[in-house]
Amino acid sequence: MSKTYTYLTILIGAVCVYFLTRLIFFPRPRIVSSDLIQGALIGFGLAFVSAQIYARIKAKKVNGWITMFGLGEPRNGMFLRAAHAQLFLGPVNLEQEAMYWWTNSDGAGHALSGGHDYVMHFPSGGLPPNKAFWSITMGDARNHFVANPLNRYSVSDRTGLAQNPDGSVDIYIQKASPAGHESNWLPAPSDNFILWLRVYIPGEAILQGKYTVPAVVERK
Repeated sequence: MSKTYTYLTILIGAVCVYFLTRLIFFPRPRIVSSDLIQGALIGFGLAFVSAQIYARIKAKKVNGWITMFGLGEPRNGMFLRAAHAQLFLGPVNLEQEAMYWWTNSDGAGHALSGGHDYVMHFPSGGLPPNKAFWSITMGDARNHFVANPLNRYSVSDRTGLAQNPDGSVDIYIQKASPAGHESNWLPAPSDNFILWLRVYIPGEAILQGKYTVPAVVERK
C-alpha cells in the first residue's frame, strides 16, 4: 500500500484504458504480432491493477498496521492469492498458525523515519496473545535488515523486554539508544523503514479480529 504502488497502479490502469479505448473507438489496421503484444501488455496490466484493488479491499488497516485474514487458506483462488502477494511477499501460513501485520507509517499516518523517535505502548496484558511467540522486526525502506551496534533486528517476548511498574511494555523504535531503555530498543536506520509484527499460533482474540495492534507513536 505504498504510494509508489498506488501511483504505479494508476499509471498502468490509465495505459490500459487508453489502449482499450483506442482499439474500440478508433480501429486501425491490425496485424497478428501487434495484437499479441498489445493483448499481453493489456492482460498483464489489468491483472496487476485488479490484484492491487482487490488487495486494498481485503486488507484491514488499523492504527497504521495492515493485515489480511485467510492468507494461507487452501481454498483460496488464484486471484485472491495474487492480492495477498501484493501486501505479503514470501510464504504464508494459515491464520491459525501465524498472523502478520506490517506498517510504514505511524499512527498519525506519517512515514516512519529514523529522523524521529517512536514508542509502541502495550498496556498490561496487551501483548499479542499467542501459544508460541511473537516478534516485531525492523527493515529499511527496501525491507532489508538494518545494521546496528547491537546486531538486533527484532524484539519479542523472548528477548527479555522490561515491563513498566504497572505491567505495561514500551518498545522504543529509534536510531539513537534510548537511555535507560536499551532492553526494549529496536534500532532504526537514518531513513525510512518498515515494521513487521508476526504472531505464531495466535490466540483467539487475534483470530476473531478482536485484538488491536497499538499504533507507533512519535515521541516529542
